[in-house]
Amino acid sequence: MKNQPPDHLSVAAAAWFIVMRDEYSIVDAGGLSLLAAAADAWQRAGEARALIAKDGAVVRDRFDQFVQHPAVRIEHGARSQLLAALKQLRLDVEPLQPPGRPTSPLGITSA
Repeated sequence: MKNQPPDHLSVAAAAWFIVMRDEYSIVDAGGLSLLAAAADAWQRAGEARALIAKDGAVVRDRFDQFVQHPAVRIEHGARSQLLAALKQLRLDVEPLQPPGRPTSPLGITSA
């Protein structure tokens, strides 16, 4: 697998792939493959959220009854896939910042 995001990803998903790859130094083929799957899921969840934002979480079916928008299930599944891929990459446990207390209350620094 190449070190670049898959060609089918949106600009935003490709940018997310690159940020994650660089921030967590993912260079091996297995890690890049999992990251590509995570980026696919990240993109799919975003597309589903956009549909839900446009149409609402509840829509009317052909019998004029209220039902859950199909994109709600798509978003849920994509989010689950994203979290599973991040867990396999062990990115669910590694802190971005060192553990410990902030240097000031609420992490606010004076300017």
